[in-house]
Amino acid sequence: MTKAELVGIIAKRTGIERTVVLTTLEAFMEEVKTSLEKGEDVHLRGFGSFVVKHRAQKTGRILSRNTTIIIPAHDVPAFKPADTFVDKVKGRSAVKA
Repeated sequence: MTKAELVGIIAKRTGIERTVVLTTLEAFMEEVKTSLEKGEDVHLRGFGSFVVKHRAQKTGRILSRNTTIIIPAHDVPAFKPADTFVDKVKGRSAVKA
C-alpha cells in the first residue's frame, strides 16, 4: 500500500478531505522522524513502537577487493509491533491456508 492509497482509504472511511488527511499523515510522519532523531521512542498502544536501536562497531568485508573494513557504531530506526498486532498478522496466514 502506498501513502496515496492510505490517504484515499482514510478519507473515504472518515469523510475528511484527502488534503486534510494527507497533511495530518505527513505531520505524523514528520513528528515520528523528529522524535527518533532526538533519540526518543514513539509508542502507539495496540500498534507498536518506533525505536532507535544502537548497532555496535563491527568488522565487514568487501568481497570484490578481498579487504576488511571497520563498520563504525551507529543508530538505526526500527519498528517493533505490539503483541496484539503480531497475533493478528500471525492469525491471517492460518485463515488463508
